[in-house]
Amino acid sequence: MGSIVVKNAVQRKPGFLYYIDAKGNVCEAKMSRGGKKKKAKPKKKKK
Repeated sequence: MGSIVVKNAVQRKPGFLYYIDAKGNVCEAKMSRGGKKKKAKPKKKKK
């Protein structure tokens, strides 16, 4: 298991995935889903 070297080194954006590639670079990729908070569904009234 690895250890954390630097914390908060990258300013993260919502909706993006961050990873380290084979060369050791930190890469940013847009997620196909996510990044937005879900809206609450209106509650249905019972009759």
